[in-house]
Amino acid sequence: MKGLYLVAGIFTVLRASALPIDIEVSTSLGTTGGAYPQTGEVETRDGVHLKYIQAGPATGHNLLFIPGWRQTAAQWKKQVEYFSEAGYRVTTYDMRGHGDSEKPSFGYRLSRFGSDLNDVLTKLDLNDVSIIAHSMGSSVTWAWWDQYPESHKRVDHFAIVDQSTVLVADPTWSKEEADTFSSALFTPEQTYTFSHNISLETPPFVKSMFTADVPEADYEFALKQNLKMSDKNAATLLINHAFADWRDVLPRIDIPALVISGDVSVNNATGISWAATQIPGAKRYTFTAEEKGSHFMFWENPERFNSIIEDFVTS
Repeated sequence: MKGLYLVAGIFTVLRASALPIDIEVSTSLGTTGGAYPQTGEVETRDGVHLKYIQAGPATGHNLLFIPGWRQTAAQWKKQVEYFSEAGYRVTTYDMRGHGDSEKPSFGYRLSRFGSDLNDVLTKLDLNDVSIIAHSMGSSVTWAWWDQYPESHKRVDHFAIVDQSTVLVADPTWSKEEADTFSSALFTPEQTYTFSHNISLETPPFVKSMFTADVPEADYEFALKQNLKMSDKNAATLLINHAFADWRDVLPRIDIPALVISGDVSVNNATGISWAATQIPGAKRYTFTAEEKGSHFMFWENPERFNSIIEDFVTS
């Protein structure tokens, strides 16, 4: 099964300090500005402050980019710049414990992260929004979809970027079953071992998210983004994330959906693409090796990624 590593290069990790490629934001908290990025905070219903970035005209088509496990809003830099300059209203945010958001000692489970997403949507009053969710950001969106049907009307498109519906391999599965609906990265034992050794596992794991010829500066940036989240909180969240199973949510998604995978991602592209067969009317696209189809294809090939997303959200 592709991507079933031992504890030294398996999941997704990212974090941040201020390198030159970080998104620069003003201190303005207004929500009606022009193309220049603005930053602000959303307070969740349990009192946690989440940092968000918005850019582009207030009248533009709303796009919400959600990062993955240990990733940050800054890693959507190439999408924020392109889409805001193209006239879209772009929002992205750091999840609890991630990036520049508040880092409480509680709430590191996907049900709470789905609630946080609902707070972002409602408190920023995002409507007619297309969600583009990478990795665990897709699971966060599935958790939100499952729990908040009254908010579904706010979202009109959903792009799922390189996230399996099941991350831990059931030892009773046949290989055919596993390769059909899962791109499991872990066995149950590996999940706990990886989490226990997370500080040692982080660097090779981040490296595995890219193609082999990624520039060292890009890798270092991603690694520093990852390290904005504590290992303790990241491990707690990973265990909850890894053992979740979202297969029963997929048939209930009734908006246009796109599933994106990568031929050279740590995730099995077949298992990722399977989700598109379960969502009514969903489309799929797999980045080839020539297209830099890693887990971070949106960073390594932003031109192709942005084109695919733009075609999808305007369809």
